[in-house]
Amino acid sequence: MINFDHAAATQPLPEVVDVMKPFLYEQFGNPSSMYVEGQAVKEAIEAARTNVAELIHSNPNEIYFTASGSEANNFALKGVAFANQKKGNHIIISAIEHFSVLQAAKSLTKLGFEVTHVPVDAQGFVNPDDVKKAITDQTILVSLMHANHEIGTIEPIAEIARVVKERDILFHTDAVQTAGTIPVDVDELQVDLLSMAAQNFYGPKGAGALYIRKGTRINPLIDGGIQENGRRAGTENVMGIVGMGKAAELAIQQLPERIQHVQNLRDQLIIGIEANIDEVFFHGSRENRLPNNANFGFRYIEGESILLFLGMDKIVASSGSACTSKALKASHVLLAIGASHEIANGTILFTLGIDNEEGHIKLLLEKLPVYVQRLREMSPLYEKK
Repeated sequence: MINFDHAAATQPLPEVVDVMKPFLYEQFGNPSSMYVEGQAVKEAIEAARTNVAELIHSNPNEIYFTASGSEANNFALKGVAFANQKKGNHIIISAIEHFSVLQAAKSLTKLGFEVTHVPVDAQGFVNPDDVKKAITDQTILVSLMHANHEIGTIEPIAEIARVVKERDILFHTDAVQTAGTIPVDVDELQVDLLSMAAQNFYGPKGAGALYIRKGTRINPLIDGGIQENGRRAGTENVMGIVGMGKAAELAIQQLPERIQHVQNLRDQLIIGIEANIDEVFFHGSRENRLPNNANFGFRYIEGESILLFLGMDKIVASSGSACTSKALKASHVLLAIGASHEIANGTILFTLGIDNEEGHIKLLLEKLPVYVQRLREMSPLYEKK
């Protein structure tokens, strides 16, 4: 299989799997136990916490492990909302957030909170002035993603943060697509909360984390125990946490080389598609985008059909977010940037990883134009030029 869907999940590196194995059946002690075996497991969790903290340049005591990026996003929005509701009930998000943010915000509206969705421009950028205009005396949280999971646009988070901090409002960013993929520094971004997931930087699924700046008022999402300093109850997923820590350590060491590798392949892909296929639409910013992301809309055909043809050659990609691709609806992200339903439904997302090679790009560029043309000739809307 040739994988061009790394935004959905990356394959855990061998070094990650190796450090996880002992915690499956050898070091099985409960980290909350006082005996030696339990404390040894606790030490492994804390070592992983240190690695994850170093990945985003935070303090280890500001990292709280979760089961996913979606849980981290829910923890941030709901935890802050409930802890600060005496101060206000207004939350600001963007129109292109991940569904774990959109749905969490929607749930909060049923409990009396108000949510403002700020728009984005044709490249997917949030305008800091729009955030400033949306702020009210009741605003307690702004949550804007660091980079979009579909179109790859990297938001001006630090610039927006300056606007938010002028009003002493908490700021959260969903960094699931950026932590471990590009450099992330919580102080440079000026955020109070930041979500991440191990599966996006060659770690295991089922392991995520929320950075919470010291002094931030937030309620637990899960009650019941003292784990994670009382902010997330339940026995820890030790194996996943240890794997996430190792993945973070490797990302710190290898990030410059990884970025150069995938960006070179991405640029070859973009140039090749635009040179060999007509009526194709590139989505997102060309300059400020994730190094591994290329998103194209193809007129007259549906993205799902292209994926089926590519699948016969064992080439996998995506027609949108992994959380929404089965919904058979146009992407809310693409509609928000002004794409028509036709183009949105004919869009393919290619996300590259360190396991991709130039030969993979060459094969894709051989197959894709043929399949696009074949599907267009089957379409009653297409007029051959």
